[in-house]
Amino acid sequence: MKPAFTCFCIVAVALILFSCATNPVTGRMELMLLSEQDEIAMGRSTDPQVVQTYGIYENRELAAYIRDLGRRMGGISHRPQLSYEFKVMDSPVINAFAVPGGYVYLTRGILAYLNSEAELAGVMGHEIGHITARHSAQQYSKAQVAQLGLGFGSLVSPTFARFADLAAQGVGVLFLKFSRDNEREADSLGVEYSSKIGYDAREMTNFFNTLNNMQENKQASLPDFLSTHPNPENRIGAITASARQWQSQLNLTNPKINRSAYLAKIDGLVFGDDPRQGFVENGRFYHPQLQFMFPVPAGWKLQNLPAQVQIISGDEQAVILFNLGSETTPGAEARKFLKESGATTYTQKEASVNGLKAVMLLSNVPGQSGALSVLSYFISRDASIFVFHGLAAQGNFDAHRNEFRKTMDGFQTLRDPDKLAVQPDRIRIRTIGRRMTLRQALLELGTPETELKKLALINGRALTEELPAGSQLKVVVKGR
Repeated sequence: MKPAFTCFCIVAVALILFSCATNPVTGRMELMLLSEQDEIAMGRSTDPQVVQTYGIYENRELAAYIRDLGRRMGGISHRPQLSYEFKVMDSPVINAFAVPGGYVYLTRGILAYLNSEAELAGVMGHEIGHITARHSAQQYSKAQVAQLGLGFGSLVSPTFARFADLAAQGVGVLFLKFSRDNEREADSLGVEYSSKIGYDAREMTNFFNTLNNMQENKQASLPDFLSTHPNPENRIGAITASARQWQSQLNLTNPKINRSAYLAKIDGLVFGDDPRQGFVENGRFYHPQLQFMFPVPAGWKLQNLPAQVQIISGDEQAVILFNLGSETTPGAEARKFLKESGATTYTQKEASVNGLKAVMLLSNVPGQSGALSVLSYFISRDASIFVFHGLAAQGNFDAHRNEFRKTMDGFQTLRDPDKLAVQPDRIRIRTIGRRMTLRQALLELGTPETELKKLALINGRALTEELPAGSQLKVVVKGR
């Protein structure tokens, strides 16, 4: 037996023997490399990254509503000692997710497709269940053991060692998503927690039916929630049976649904992309909120994230990054970039971009696959510094230099009143005055024929469903 193998075996066995813990939900012993304090620390360090990626949806009343409901469920969960945090993210994607330590996130996109407090409580309870059952922590522990296995392979196989880093990245992806068993357990816990605070957990199935209908209608990629939360078999039947069992056990004869209360909270919710935070039109990117614009190269793909705009060339050989700087002058921002990136400067000079003071910088930045050439602009306007970086491998840089410069030289203050006044689409709640089908109601409320299927999904109903007088419906009111 080789010494390296012996050493690995000792470490691996010790890791397994001394890194087990009792699961708070099941009471069973399981491999766990994270303590509760480790989970809390992980959540605290992850939270700023989540906020930077998605952005917070600015609505204090809605945020308080979500927080209060979530903390009531957290208080009766299997881990009431955690300080739970609940946040609404400013994203149109239909998703909810949790990270270890008590952090739960719901997008405004998912809130648009829920139709009652009971549905909301079921989804929030599901995410709390991922935390209380330590699903993410379990994934992390499995990944670390797999990483240890890769390290052993590197010790005994020089050929394998060349691919160890790549393989390790694959391990992270492998354990990124929850398993169907995790989802089944989270569903069960969502039913338990929402039932214990008085809600009809059967309503939770309405949301999953909506997701399934979306998948069938689009016949393309999975809805965001299902892509990260795989759909277990017989989900609807299992949730319904579990809800009935809990209602009997708790003697819950009149469980809450609270449809009207929930709809009142989301009346006015931004729906879809928010053009106030940036949009592309006729080859230009406009940002009404920050009052600027710049051209986008033809054939390039733009991704508008809360903290950064990314523009990727059609051949994927070049990228333009745009963001707000943190320094007070263009020169200071340029020095910060050079220090943090380890770049080698070729050219640096003062410039003027449509009357705005700027610093232009040409540099090389070391990369894993060779040096990158970078053209950077640091533009000053009022008290803000706007930063562009155009990056490409040295051999491809000249082919994209002109496109970099046209975009950066085209930066200017947005003054067009129509662009400045653009508004997002919003969810509005309407009440029908007579009995009719959902199709008839939506048409009477001004919904175009082409939007009927989407509105049926948003309302969680079939277009042929008969609705009594006084029914409340969600419609989408277009922004200007």
